[in-house]
Amino acid sequence: MAAAAARRTDPAPHVPVLLGPLLAAVAPVAGLWVDGTFGAGGYARGLLEAGADRVIGIDRDPSVLRMAEGWAGGYGDRLTLAQGTFSDLERFAGGPVDGVVLDLGVSSMQIDQAERGFSFQKDGPLDMRMGDEGPTAADLVNTGGEAEIADILFHYGEERAARRIARAIVAARPFTRTLQLAAVIERCLPRQKPGQSHPATRSFQAIRIAVNDEFGQLAEGLAAAERALKPGGRLAVVTFHSLEDRIVKRFFQLRSGAEGQGSRHAPERAQVVPAFRMLTRRAVAPDEAEIAANPRARSAKLRVGMRTDAPAGEAPRAALGLPKPAQKDHR
Repeated sequence: MAAAAARRTDPAPHVPVLLGPLLAAVAPVAGLWVDGTFGAGGYARGLLEAGADRVIGIDRDPSVLRMAEGWAGGYGDRLTLAQGTFSDLERFAGGPVDGVVLDLGVSSMQIDQAERGFSFQKDGPLDMRMGDEGPTAADLVNTGGEAEIADILFHYGEERAARRIARAIVAARPFTRTLQLAAVIERCLPRQKPGQSHPATRSFQAIRIAVNDEFGQLAEGLAAAERALKPGGRLAVVTFHSLEDRIVKRFFQLRSGAEGQGSRHAPERAQVVPAFRMLTRRAVAPDEAEIAANPRARSAKLRVGMRTDAPAGEAPRAALGLPKPAQKDHR
């Protein structure tokens, strides 16, 4: 009844990427779940309607929690919202949980809001913060050294022209607007051909990741999920680019005992007691129908693991293969 009331107050709810395959992989859904990247609330709704007793929705962005006020009350005390990062999910959960869902990267909703500064196709202030605290993208490009900016573009965006772009950024600053920065990046690269991504795509991705410490947050969030999950609990992670997916894949390999020994000449590795059993043999991708309905889903991948009863362990950042700049403050 509560779910029906929530749907009536919001007749066109957001449908997140890979929701159907995710719910199928984690079934049966029951108990307490954490949606660590609440966004428009699509995964939280899906979990509640699939049988979760309660969902805690966490998001760094206070504006998305305000937007949910119009429909979240329809679920009563089954849905709790909290502002923060998913790396802190243990504190928000307050105890063991039955499942954790993480949908990584920037949301379509944030990209579409020009005033957030994520889009290289819409003019807005050069912000890119997912929350409302800390340095902005403008702070990074206006104060960072040329080598630092080039390093971020190369390691976080896999941009081969990183040095050329960083040199142009330093020469053209200060920057205050997104299109101002996008134009400088465009001039450094060959003209865009039909079907190719915008020339500023990789650079904007890299700057956004650096501003929000996305890879550091991911490493901490995966470890927090392992500690918070009950035996039999599910961890489902949706990624949108190869760097994110590599970290998630590596985490599951390390923590499920699926990591290969490597060369027979290498020193023998300590035996890992698996903390997860994989429920997806390989990454699950959207089908053609979902891509046709939502082209932004094209690069999405889903990985799901089930928590064993082994004690929580560690997956060091270096072993997860975090890109180089993200290891500056590694523990």
